[in-house]
Amino acid sequence: MKRLLLTSLVAAIPFFSGCHKAAEQNQTELPSATVRVQSVERKSRAATEDVVGTVRPKLSAVIEAKVSGRIEQMLVVPGQLVKAGERLVLLDAHEIQSRLDQAAAARQQAESDLKRDTDLMQQKILSQSEFDNAQSKFRIAAAAEAEAKTMLDYTLIVAPFDGVITRKLADVGDLAAPGKPLLQIENPDTLRLEADVPEALVGNVKLGDKLAVRIAAVTSEIEGAVAEMSPTADPNSRTYLVKLDLLGATGLRSGQFGRVSVPVGEASAIRVPVAAVIQRGQMELVFVVAGNHAQMRLVKTGSRVGDEIELVSGLDSGEQVVTDDAAALTDGQLVTIKP
Repeated sequence: MKRLLLTSLVAAIPFFSGCHKAAEQNQTELPSATVRVQSVERKSRAATEDVVGTVRPKLSAVIEAKVSGRIEQMLVVPGQLVKAGERLVLLDAHEIQSRLDQAAAARQQAESDLKRDTDLMQQKILSQSEFDNAQSKFRIAAAAEAEAKTMLDYTLIVAPFDGVITRKLADVGDLAAPGKPLLQIENPDTLRLEADVPEALVGNVKLGDKLAVRIAAVTSEIEGAVAEMSPTADPNSRTYLVKLDLLGATGLRSGQFGRVSVPVGEASAIRVPVAAVIQRGQMELVFVVAGNHAQMRLVKTGSRVGDEIELVSGLDSGEQVVTDDAAALTDGQLVTIKP
């Protein structure tokens, strides 16, 4: 048995030796690649902590009726763009119209009585107190008519500003009343991010600060300016509501999820160009040049900073990393560095 095992091992030695020589031969036969390299170094940046938030309109309103009445016409639907002063809802105005007619008739009668009493006063037939009483009746009647006209105007509900209808909370036939929401409207052109900042971080934020904001639906980073800060914490979550104006942001919609980077100090890490990192399955790797050969290194990436990405492990400062066409290289391949 021992002789058989020894014989097998002796026979395998030439086989493995041949494989090793074949691998070396394959590396030797690979053509030399010309690459561009960059010496990696540790760089400092402001350390941040992400706080989640929601995109909300800066200008929004809940539309309600100022008078009670049955909804006669609903003139808009959710998603419709409207202009300031545009008609939204029309209420049944028969009862208020009747009041206006009565008030108008009373005002006309009071006006006629006042004209007559004015003539009598000029003829010194009417006393001053009777004339003053006629004037008071006319003013009361005129005010009652103006009030009825205003109430009639309230039966036509209009948009308070330019915006888009986001929700419809009533329909034709429903009874509208003060305090009962009918519609919701918001201005999509002025959006902001509202985030609940923990009390441990709120001390690092102040009004006017410019913070980086990332929205899941937008590829590029957005600059947010702190416009409002709640002076008191929510007693349940121990967080402070912070509102950031999204300067020059496009393609956003109310309700989208976002993150704001709150500064917490300073951190340093090795950075390489994003193009230098190769993704193969679950592995991340780079190629470094050592002794005119490409060496593959497994790395672990961290935060992205502009066109660079931080490496948590895998490289040391001073090493030369391949920055272009790294995916075409093979471990051990001969390389020539571009000047």
